[in-house]
Amino acid sequence: MPRSVNQKKKLPILRSILLERSDETHPLSMKEIINALAAHGITAERKSIYNDLEALKELGLDVRTVRGRSVGYYVARREFELPELKLLVDAVRASKFIPERKSAALIKKLASLANMHDRKALNRAVFVSNRVKNGNEDIYATVDHIHDAMESDVDITFKYFQWTARKEKELRRNGSRYCVSPWSLVWDDSNYYLVGFDRQSNEIRHFRVDKMLDAKVEDTRRDGKEEFEKYDITSYSGAVFGMFGGKTERITLSCTNRLANVMLDRFGSGIPILKDGDDRFRITVNIAASPVFYGWVISFGGEVRILSPESASAEVEKLLKSR
Repeated sequence: MPRSVNQKKKLPILRSILLERSDETHPLSMKEIINALAAHGITAERKSIYNDLEALKELGLDVRTVRGRSVGYYVARREFELPELKLLVDAVRASKFIPERKSAALIKKLASLANMHDRKALNRAVFVSNRVKNGNEDIYATVDHIHDAMESDVDITFKYFQWTARKEKELRRNGSRYCVSPWSLVWDDSNYYLVGFDRQSNEIRHFRVDKMLDAKVEDTRRDGKEEFEKYDITSYSGAVFGMFGGKTERITLSCTNRLANVMLDRFGSGIPILKDGDDRFRITVNIAASPVFYGWVISFGGEVRILSPESASAEVEKLLKSR
């Protein structure tokens, strides 16, 4: 490549060298910078590099100078600091939603945002209990289609499956396509859910994104806006236990006082708490009543009781008798 072409790339390459190789404990000397540029076919003198460093500072790169036995240069503040990258990498590793191969690729991209000295810290092992990685490699494309549909205010169609005891995929609705007006994506318990208006049932429902197949963006305009606006999406996952669907009801619970922290963590600090005797309190919350919810109530061994509606209380009694 002609020398003049390389010289034109000098400034971006110098920026890349500083980001890749330097930090506060690993400043680069002028000689190291000159040698690194030479490896890219770029010749440079000290004076021109001084000017380039000033230009990079003006462009927003936080280049610092350290003086001691020798003078060194390094990038201090970065777009992502190491603790932030560690947090993102840990989140990717822990996510059941992202398949193993996609996790590795995404972590590699995140690691490229760190300098060469910090990348080892991003390769540390993170152990997450009960983490099972998803195997649906099309999940990225599905999420992309959902976002496209929401931005274009149109429906999305897809096939939806469930697992059988033989570990085989079984299509719901006999393999017919679901037509859903997408309104939101919700992250809950390391899974991704589409919340939308299901045109067949004419109600707001949620769907595990990793169980959606062959998603397609349609031309039909979204429906269900009024129904969706009735939902408080920030508390939606709190109402749907394990995102196990059911009809949403107003349920009043009586709990022992020691469970106040548990209930506030589950349903949010904004819920009203009423005294229910000396050692109990009552709360009324919107719950998608399901076996998961009833099992959760039973798990407290009498410290949580359903006061109303009677139908919900009867379901708990029924579940207890079946055990």
